[in-house]
Amino acid sequence: MSYKRWVFIAIFLFGIGLVFGLATPFSSVNLMSEEIIALEELVTFLSSLPPALLALFIFIKNVSALLISFVFSPIFCLAPILALVVNGWLISFVSALVIEEKSLGFVLAGLLPHGIFEIPALILGQAAALSFGSLAVLALFKRERRSQLLPGLRRNLRYLMIAFALLLPAAIIETYITPLLIT
Repeated sequence: MSYKRWVFIAIFLFGIGLVFGLATPFSSVNLMSEEIIALEELVTFLSSLPPALLALFIFIKNVSALLISFVFSPIFCLAPILALVVNGWLISFVSALVIEEKSLGFVLAGLLPHGIFEIPALILGQAAALSFGSLAVLALFKRERRSQLLPGLRRNLRYLMIAFALLLPAAIIETYITPLLIT
């Protein structure tokens, strides 16, 4: 299957997550109150970091997430599927909550500047993980596919590197520009 099809599959899975996030009732927030408190503590700690260190932290966290998903993708593509659906769910669920508290403009100001780099990076990186993972699974069960594994790995690593490159401006924008727009 071509990489372009994997990109469309990744977009579809991310879209499913977005729909699930919008369909999740707000009453479930009470069930997650401990997680929200822990997240607030993490945000407080991260906001105390110098901006350059914060940008580096965001970049390394995002690269690590993509890399882990890629490495574990041969386990029936579960990691990239979960990453796409959960990220879509989280974005739409939290956005809906913030719109209730603030406004749509606030959400857009908080997401769009770095999201124009970060979301395509997520899609491209997870599409590479899906492509490689499916190739690895097929190579496990079909002997004739094994010769395609190394070239497929190289091709997908190039796409993964493009995703990593997109994460750098996303981290810088998220650190330096987004806070200016939402204050």
